[in-house]
Amino acid sequence: MITHTTVDIVADARRVRTGVGAFNVVLLEHAEAIAEAAERAQRPVIFQISQNCVAYHGALAPVALATLSIARALSVPSFVHLDHADDVDLVHEALDLGIDSVMFDASTLPYDDNVALTRQIAQACHERGVFVEAELGEVGGKDGVHAPGARTEPGDARRFVEATGVDWLAVAVGTSHAMTTREAAVDDGLIERIAAAVPVPLVLHGSSGLPDEQLRLAVAAGMTKVNISTHLNALFTHAVRNAMVDAPGRVDPRKYIAPGRDAVAVETERLLRLLHVT
Repeated sequence: MITHTTVDIVADARRVRTGVGAFNVVLLEHAEAIAEAAERAQRPVIFQISQNCVAYHGALAPVALATLSIARALSVPSFVHLDHADDVDLVHEALDLGIDSVMFDASTLPYDDNVALTRQIAQACHERGVFVEAELGEVGGKDGVHAPGARTEPGDARRFVEATGVDWLAVAVGTSHAMTTREAAVDDGLIERIAAAVPVPLVLHGSSGLPDEQLRLAVAAGMTKVNISTHLNALFTHAVRNAMVDAPGRVDPRKYIAPGRDAVAVETERLLRLLHVT
């Protein structure tokens, strides 16, 4: 495992069996809202910048540097994380910019190729003091094994971690990406078995589809890093839409965007407290 001068808030959370919220930055307002929520809750937090976000903004540096600046100003521990990157060059650019952790996603490749490429990325990241997350198979919504009904075998998870040297592992336990309703359920018994088999923290993708009790159940069973994006985006959009309907004559975009940012801040604070399972 990596030796890092910065406290690994995910590994620390795993030791005490609590959860760390990881929330996606889509616009700068998301980063501001996440930061505000973390300060209010006084809980560690992870800011996630996905490869799709980079494509939307046209470059990694502007959004990454802004998010790093916001995260570094917090009084609570925080990471800025490159999420779902399958572009090797993008990973190396992130390392140069000072990103704290990387989720390298080679899950669409054949298993042996996934292992080999992930191991190479892990070695490069560890040389720079950066943590690495990987995924064994794909998460539902992306045509992979995390579709409803798909499950990760504990033995497969253990062998993958041993072969790649990754620091965190995303596994399939019943969630699916991009759910706009909170009605999914996790296989808590499977989470417990994977957590017992794997020596690194587990990551729950597709968490937007889980109601509160399922989120807490997942953490109690052994999930540590909990990724939430679509749920917050839905709240953001709803608040912006309402603001535009309420004042159709306004032309200052800040008057529309601010309610969305506020909605994300309120819910992110609530989720950070909810995930703090004790």
